[in-house]
Amino acid sequence: MNTQDYLTLQASEAGPLRILQITDTHLFGDPAKELLGVNTRDSFEAVLKSVKADNQAFDLVVVTGDISQDDSPASYQVFAEAIATLAKPIVWLPGNHDDGLIMPDLLSAEPLSSVDRVLTEHWQLLMLNSQVRGFTFGELAQQQLDFVSESLTEYPDRYTLVFVHHNPVPMGCRWLDQHRMKNGESLLSLLSAAPNARGVVWGHVHQDWQQNRDHLHLIATPSTCIQFKPRSEQFALDKRPPGYRYLTLNPDGQLLTELKRLPDDAFVPDLRAQGY
Repeated sequence: MNTQDYLTLQASEAGPLRILQITDTHLFGDPAKELLGVNTRDSFEAVLKSVKADNQAFDLVVVTGDISQDDSPASYQVFAEAIATLAKPIVWLPGNHDDGLIMPDLLSAEPLSSVDRVLTEHWQLLMLNSQVRGFTFGELAQQQLDFVSESLTEYPDRYTLVFVHHNPVPMGCRWLDQHRMKNGESLLSLLSAAPNARGVVWGHVHQDWQQNRDHLHLIATPSTCIQFKPRSEQFALDKRPPGYRYLTLNPDGQLLTELKRLPDDAFVPDLRAQGY
């Protein structure tokens, strides 16, 4: 088990840090179980197959929560075994559907790691926990905000990118924005005041969303299973297929991103669903 509080990646001094982000797999212990018409295990495995077919280089996998839908040990074991086939270091954080108490015991065997920070020559990645047990919305404890502040001060010569589950800003989707991070502006204020900060990347909202605020990139990534319809007043699913994201972090602080999706007809959910 990796019990460090940080992971160090050895990268070429002149080269970029390349990240694969996967989020919101919503796995069940039962392999036949579906979420609103989508078998989440099948869609997750299809995403992994697509990643391998991309033949695109990456140094690290970051998983931004809601790994499990039913909190079963079996769902986490399936996830760990499947994602380990990518043969790269993997870091993760909990989402509102996860059992944050059992995850460290089940998801800390190499190549997975339960660290809250990744360090390279030019970058630091901070893995934050926005889970509020028993609730769908998120909030960062003061300890988490202090961690961000201290990390920015500790490594002023490294660019900083934050990963978290909940969206720190509204998506313009009324029903979904009730479940955002309640103190997201506190996080963004810390990052906006730090010249070495570069942004926040999250899951939770099951859709692609990007915006710039000052020197910060704000990025949401689609789920590997069902998608939520953007800018909807009431709960609504989108017919867009599962997705994942590549991030390229250059030594000069530049951030580039590429969104990938499965084919358009892959894993269409029950669009009549009223919620879950």
